[in-house]
Amino acid sequence: MAEQTSIVAQEAEEWASKVPQATAVFWLVKILATTVGETGGDALSMTLKLGYATATLVFLAFFVVTLGLQIRAKQYHPAIYWAVVIATTTVGTTTSDFFDRTAGFGYVLSSAILLVAVLVILAVWRLTAGRIEYQHILRPRDEVFYWVTILVSNTLGTALGDFTATSLGLGFERGALVFGGLLLIVALTWRLSKRIPTAVLFWAAYVLTRPLGATLGDTLTKPHAEGGLSLDRISASLAILAAMAVVVAIQHFTRDDTKRVASASSE
Repeated sequence: MAEQTSIVAQEAEEWASKVPQATAVFWLVKILATTVGETGGDALSMTLKLGYATATLVFLAFFVVTLGLQIRAKQYHPAIYWAVVIATTTVGTTTSDFFDRTAGFGYVLSSAILLVAVLVILAVWRLTAGRIEYQHILRPRDEVFYWVTILVSNTLGTALGDFTATSLGLGFERGALVFGGLLLIVALTWRLSKRIPTAVLFWAAYVLTRPLGATLGDTLTKPHAEGGLSLDRISASLAILAAMAVVVAIQHFTRDDTKRVASASSE
């Protein structure tokens, strides 16, 4: 009886959380979100020729609006949550490109600065809250740290993707394989090792999905001469968004069905 009560309490906490659980579907949607962040960011800054600074301001405004909706929400809403994630990936894309190219920092320096920034944010989060959270986001303090970490990590991921593909000369396809392999190592460690905290592995995976999405996005849209498939950025972005919407909708309805089953079993 006590075990059943504990399970019900844990399920109730998961339903109350304002973020989705880190399942395989979550990571699939996250990779799609980071890919559309790359193609969408490039579409605005390059295809529509707004430039990195102007595009960053546009996406930053989108981020502020969606984040405001997310903070005001009382529980997890898929459309709002993933809109904020897409906003962070597009802001990350144009911000990183601005630092790397317009400001002249270069991929190495930008990656180093952003990596330190992510580590500092996580360290401050740990010291302030007593732990680093990733799935039971209930308190406003955790929510602020959560989204700041995501914003900076997605900017870092863009710089890492460009560094690997361009500076190391691996190209977009081999760069995607590198980050996909690193992500697989993190996943196996998550599954097999009990020594490394799951929060650390979650944020490591979160960082790695961004350069994976960046290299995948560039593989789709960069010209043939640069090793890409030369697909239209706007069309590619819309197609990826449609795929995201389908997966999120399926996950949401499945989650609701599971919730109803859990509620019925607890009565």
